[in-house]
Amino acid sequence: MSEHLNNYPKLHNAAWPGVVGKGGEGGDAPIGIDMMLDLTAAAEVDGVKFDGFDLFLYAPHIDIDACMTSDDGIRELADKAAKRNLEIGTVVAPIWGGTGGGSAFGSDEERRNFLAQVRKGCHVAKRLREMGIRPNGAVRIDTSGGVEDWCVDPEGNQKKIITTLNDACKIAADYGEKLVAEGEICWGGMHSWRRMLELLEGVNQPDVLGFEADMSHTLLYLMGYNAPEDALVPANFDWADTAVFDAAYTKLTDALRPWTLDFHVAQNDGTVHGTGDHDKTGRHCPANDPNGRLDIPYRAGFWLREHGQLTKKIRHLCWDGCMFSNEVMMKPETWNHILAAMLAVRDAHGWVEA
Repeated sequence: MSEHLNNYPKLHNAAWPGVVGKGGEGGDAPIGIDMMLDLTAAAEVDGVKFDGFDLFLYAPHIDIDACMTSDDGIRELADKAAKRNLEIGTVVAPIWGGTGGGSAFGSDEERRNFLAQVRKGCHVAKRLREMGIRPNGAVRIDTSGGVEDWCVDPEGNQKKIITTLNDACKIAADYGEKLVAEGEICWGGMHSWRRMLELLEGVNQPDVLGFEADMSHTLLYLMGYNAPEDALVPANFDWADTAVFDAAYTKLTDALRPWTLDFHVAQNDGTVHGTGDHDKTGRHCPANDPNGRLDIPYRAGFWLREHGQLTKKIRHLCWDGCMFSNEVMMKPETWNHILAAMLAVRDAHGWVEA
């Protein structure tokens, strides 16, 4: 009998590491959805398996445009999940310019394209929910604009983003969905913890728009990458100074935890990384990377607990390991190490629910 008694939050893998950061000259080829699901379903630790996966609504995993006129692709995806005893959670709307979207602080046309992609993401999410394969989760977005472009007019661009996100909230509410904004240092307006909080408070629709906290990306918030004025630890920070680290991490999580609706378990070595056509952002390290700066179960508790008490807002945890090489991703032990790390988080910060 397994000693792991907690059954919530559910444990999800992510399908998008098979696509994000892939392609390009000399880059690894994308990994198809079937292989990503097979790798997920095969992982097992102490008799515990992944409960589900989070999904990137983009080719080659799914044709989101075709999904607007037919349920065939959505049904096929739901069947693929059910066949492997997996549920689907959060879905990523392809809101970037190269996928048909546009910047949330760009031209009128770009912002219309951004909102059109949000609508498509919410449509697929709702249909998956109605098919019974998606019991929880949100629709993930960012600003789809770079920090350099945002810096041309910081305050004006923040106002544009708030207007765009308000419009996106109206779309999500019409579909009965929630949006989660993933703060990454590569997205203008979401590139620092203070600017991210500014957007969430400016939109001020916590029942519709929340924060997606990724342990790798938010670690770089502490360090002030792309926003040194918002750093929470000093330059040349000594990672062995746990008192300074704890104080900074507490300030970060106290600010963003109330807005957090989605949570990514991840590891980071304190550096930035990018492959393929993905901008440099938090380096996702393997769960057992000896250079990892995060005690994963301990740091996860800063997000999942408030004053020591479980918030129970997070219904599923998702692993994020973007830009791992295909060689690493094709090894079964990679996913067992990941599952073990996530299981340790649930053991420490989970609960039992019928």
